[in-house]
Amino acid sequence: MLQAVLQTIDSRREQAVAALKEFLAIPSVSTKPQHKPDMRRCAQWLADHLAFGGLDVKIMPTGAGSGAPIVVAKNKHVAGRATVLLYGHYDVQPPEPLELWTSPPFEPTVRDNAIFARGAADDKGQVWAHVEAILAWQAHAGLPVNLTLLIEGEEEIGSANLAEFVRSHRDFLRADVAVISDTNQFARGIPAISVGLRGLVYVEIVVTGPSHDLHSGLFGGAVPNAANVLCELLATLHDRDGRVNVPGFYDKVVPLTAEERASWAKLPFDEKQYAADLRLPALHGEAGYSVLERTWARPTCDINGLTSGYQGPGAKTVIPSKASAKVSMRLVPNQDPIAVREAFTEAMRQRCPKYAAIEVIPHSDTPAILVPTHSLAMELASEAVELGFGVRPALIRSGGSVPVVDLIKSNLGIDTLLVGFGLPDDRVHSPNEKFDLDCLHAGARTAAALYERLARLSGLH
Repeated sequence: MLQAVLQTIDSRREQAVAALKEFLAIPSVSTKPQHKPDMRRCAQWLADHLAFGGLDVKIMPTGAGSGAPIVVAKNKHVAGRATVLLYGHYDVQPPEPLELWTSPPFEPTVRDNAIFARGAADDKGQVWAHVEAILAWQAHAGLPVNLTLLIEGEEEIGSANLAEFVRSHRDFLRADVAVISDTNQFARGIPAISVGLRGLVYVEIVVTGPSHDLHSGLFGGAVPNAANVLCELLATLHDRDGRVNVPGFYDKVVPLTAEERASWAKLPFDEKQYAADLRLPALHGEAGYSVLERTWARPTCDINGLTSGYQGPGAKTVIPSKASAKVSMRLVPNQDPIAVREAFTEAMRQRCPKYAAIEVIPHSDTPAILVPTHSLAMELASEAVELGFGVRPALIRSGGSVPVVDLIKSNLGIDTLLVGFGLPDDRVHSPNEKFDLDCLHAGARTAAALYERLARLSGLH
């Protein structure tokens, strides 16, 4: 039966692209209130296509109706079969700056064997690869697993309503394994399954000096300058070896195994080319680790934004009364986000001079994730990727964070297979975002094979 399903997917390459164009043309920008009607329209569009495939589909409200709707769908569930939860999102990032797009972000355009549009790779194209597989299976006597889809509309704004939705619909969402396609292959020709994600602690530091901005000539040298104080604090965040200078920061960090380091060292990754592509004269980071090790498996601390004083054209000689910085810390397995945030906050308070006030405002806390690599589900997923892409996947980690993976684990007690179809050069969140058509097709084939392989989990739960 799988062969017939794959033949159907192969015969629908042009129709798959045409449908994806329709999906991408809907400007489902969750962060902008003026796009709220587009969010509803996008959810309905997706629901209609799933219903056409014979699934039982519901568009469910979130946040007492104030949030973006969630599309949930199920095929006919049969007792004793394995159950798979597929998560994705239909909302997209804002497209600005518009002038940097070669073609308009919501007028999907095919060129160089790729489709260019906002959301092409993140995450509409990857969701659509699964939908193509689902529709093909449904046209051939139905999916071989019990499938539940949860496609939300707030991922790009932090999924504020998702946790409550999952908690209040646990029974509806029960499954043996979850699948997410919102990550990348390692490189073109090297498909991958991500087995680790870094966690995230995001804070804002606010330093206050005098009650209001002051004339730098009349008051300079006599009062604290909030911007100066903030810069001095931020300068203490790393030592000369690139390690994060916060007491206790590394206490729970799980060291990389020799097997992992050897495996990653074999991947075709050129650090000099990596620097050249970024137009950097040299790379910088924690001493003793490669770029892949630093970005996949070592914790970091980065300043994401700075604000203080006058920043308009020309000159304005002021001593700013306030200065702020936004700081993110990427975490690795076993680091407790709350403990790290508290250690960071205490270090900043201790280092802040008494002549200034400091406040550390928390914004988000997400733990790191490691997925078991020697499990039946992982082996089945690897077989599916090999069937779809023609190459055995590399098992890699990702430097980013996908908070829903922890949400699924903590509420439903299941692991997630992170089977991504995108490429590292897809320019996600940037102008000229794209999704390769070969990746769309191979992704649909992989998804079809994945559902067939995961059916073998039946009887093991």
